[in-house]
Amino acid sequence: MASELIEKSRAYAEATLAQLTNAYAYHNVLHTQKVAAAAKEIGEKSGLNADQMETVLIASWFHDTGYAQNCEDHEQIAIATAKQLLKEWGAPDAKIEAVTRAIQATKMPQNPQDIVDKVMCDADLYHLSHEALLESGDQLREELAKTKDKQFTDKEWEEYNLKFLQDHRYFTEYGKAELEPKKQKNIKKLKKLLYPKADKKYLKELEKELEKLQRKLDKGNRPERGVETMFRITSQNHITLSEMADSKANIMVSINAIILSVIVSVLFRKLEEFPHLLVPTLMLVGSCLLTIVYAVLATRPNISSGKFTTDDIKKKKTNLLFFGNFYGMKLENYEWGVKEMMKDADFLYGSIIKDIYFNGIVLARKYKLLRISYSIFMYGFVASILGFLIAMLIFYYPTL
Repeated sequence: MASELIEKSRAYAEATLAQLTNAYAYHNVLHTQKVAAAAKEIGEKSGLNADQMETVLIASWFHDTGYAQNCEDHEQIAIATAKQLLKEWGAPDAKIEAVTRAIQATKMPQNPQDIVDKVMCDADLYHLSHEALLESGDQLREELAKTKDKQFTDKEWEEYNLKFLQDHRYFTEYGKAELEPKKQKNIKKLKKLLYPKADKKYLKELEKELEKLQRKLDKGNRPERGVETMFRITSQNHITLSEMADSKANIMVSINAIILSVIVSVLFRKLEEFPHLLVPTLMLVGSCLLTIVYAVLATRPNISSGKFTTDDIKKKKTNLLFFGNFYGMKLENYEWGVKEMMKDADFLYGSIIKDIYFNGIVLARKYKLLRISYSIFMYGFVASILGFLIAMLIFYYPTL
């Protein structure tokens, strides 16, 4: 529908918001147009009558016009503007009151009073259910940085968005039935970005894929898609676990480096004054050094010769998927080897299996060294603290 009041509201909003600077990457004309379109969609699905639909569309066009004055409380500016213009345009008092109430309802936290307010609130946050949520989120992040000097790291922004989506709820029946499931998919996307680590749910999914694969094998069919899925999931799991190991090793190196710097800069200077602290200090230093050594060993890469022979390819002995086996070869030789591998399905799958296997070997070594590093840190730190306590007690209370 297109009443005179709606058209005048649209024209005013588009003209006003078009004057905004590029700093408003999110709250701009395009956003308001999308909100108006969403309001029409949700209003129709919610059974609004003509008068209610007019109200929610007028409110949609006016609700963000307050940004033109760069005001923190933009809703109040939009309400004041709507009241003034609607009165000038001859709108009845009841219509003006309904429009201002709908705009006020969009202020966070949203507080709708009737079906028109609910439609308006759901339309304003319609984008939470859209597939392009991450893109619109980037626009809002850019706007906050430029207009309010609010800076977020990638992780902080993902956590902020995840919390906002989890706390939000749609109010209309259409929003609950149609938009909420789509929003939940976006929540899952954000969780995957924040928590990419392997977990029990992931392992269960892998087990299900392996069961499907086994059933197909029992039927005598070659489960190409199942095999590819299994390889992809397993490889991704190894990559994730390797990243976790490197992150944990980095934590150990950082923490112990800080401890050693404090010991060298502060505690060593006090040993002449407190010689009884020498032994526990050396215990702590030794623990920190050993912890760092094992953490570094856990992440230190091993590089092979980077070459293979034609006999290796013909006998299917080399894995061309790992850079350490080919980085020393010329391009034409590597290209030939890959093409030979692609011609033979058994060679190709065998190479993938070897790649996964040797990645597992590397992971096992990483986690073994990492476990030793954490154990040395834990036991050495506890022993050193006990040593300090005993030394202090003996020194200050010799009678004990």
